[in-house]
Amino acid sequence: MKINRSSKNSEPDAAKRALASALRILTRRDCSSAELARKLGERGIAEPLVGEVVARLQSAGYLDDRRFARAWAESAVSGGRGYGPRLRLELARRGVPAEIVAGVLADVAAEYDEETTLAALLARKFAGFNPAAASDREKRRVLDYLLRRGFSSAVIFQAFRLTEGC
Repeated sequence: MKINRSSKNSEPDAAKRALASALRILTRRDCSSAELARKLGERGIAEPLVGEVVARLQSAGYLDDRRFARAWAESAVSGGRGYGPRLRLELARRGVPAEIVAGVLADVAAEYDEETTLAALLARKFAGFNPAAASDREKRRVLDYLLRRGFSSAVIFQAFRLTEGC
C-alpha cells in the first residue's frame, strides 16, 4: 500500500516554489508589490499564497514600493523618459499607491528642476534644434515629444524662447 505524501507536502512545496519564483523575478529587476503579485499570479500561484509571499518579502526588505518608485522616477527623469504627470501615470500603471507616488514626485521635483531637465533633454535629443530657424512642423514634433514626456507647456515655450535668443 502506497502512502500519498503529495497532499501533505504540496502546501509547503507550493510556498517554497512561490518564494523562489518571486526571488527570481526580483533578481532580474526591482518591481512594485502590485507588479510582483501580478507576475506571480501569471505563473499560476494561488492568490492567498501570493499575498503571503509579498508580505514576507516586504517585511524582509526585499520589496519596497517607495524605494522602487524613487529609483524608477530618478531613472526616468535622468534618462529623459518622463517628468511630472508622465511619471505619475507610469508609476500608477506599475501599481504604486498614490500617496507614495505623490511623495516621490515631490522629492524628484525638488531634486530635478524642470527647466534644467528639459534643457538637458533638448541638448541631448535635439542637438541641432533651433526654434527660430525650425519649420512649424519641426516645432510641433519637438513640442509634442516633450509634452508626451510630461513637461509643462509653459516650461517648453520658455525653453523655445531662450533657445531662439541664442
